[in-house]
Amino acid sequence: MIVEVLAFGAASAGAAAIATLRPIRVRTRGRPSGRASGPRRLLMARTASALLAAPAGLAAGAVLPERLGLLAAVAAPALGFLAPDLWLARRRAERIALVRRDLPALLDLLGVAVEAGLSLSGALAEVGRRSRAPLARSWAGIAAQVSVGVPLTDALEAHRRELDIPEVDAFAGALARAVRHGAPLADTLTAQAREVRLARRRAIQEQAARAGPKMQLVVALLLVPSVMLLVAAALVSALADGAQSALQ
Repeated sequence: MIVEVLAFGAASAGAAAIATLRPIRVRTRGRPSGRASGPRRLLMARTASALLAAPAGLAAGAVLPERLGLLAAVAAPALGFLAPDLWLARRRAERIALVRRDLPALLDLLGVAVEAGLSLSGALAEVGRRSRAPLARSWAGIAAQVSVGVPLTDALEAHRRELDIPEVDAFAGALARAVRHGAPLADTLTAQAREVRLARRRAIQEQAARAGPKMQLVVALLLVPSVMLLVAAALVSALADGAQSALQ
């Protein structure tokens, strides 16, 4: 009976989700658009994921004992609903790792382009053309915004908010100050590349320092007991052989 009720609930939720997944026309500057906003797309992905996970939960609920089956039938849609958030968090972590890896080299390339006589927006576009790194594509987007009339400081601020990591905050802030006060861009970019490399080196050293206690914990909890068990097994075997020899 419980499984049938849950199946009915899943079917009802599916009908509601199908109604939600219909394209919604949004007015943007007086023109209709068929694309949903970011939060709406996330909600649609959560709903679809929960609906896909619901049959698996119902199948598990039919096989497992009553309480475990009920728990599986309820937990599967909930986990499916949270799956897009976990996926987005993982993608963001991967993107941040790529940005931190590529930023020093791209700053050097940007400095070379500026020293060659290009403007800052032109240098950003050139780096985006020559590199396939995700950060370089973002810089090419900044140059495209500037080319259509967006102020460079506004484009840099949007770039800073998009990534929201300390290295990009420092980069965007330093470029905005250099543009505002007329400071040499090449020197600013060289200093930023040096600071980013030092920060990355410190992060690697801190990560290595944190790995030491973890390795010691693994040795204490796994390797030492394993060696002690081997020694105990050898002693028991030797004692058993000695006792058998004495009896003979």
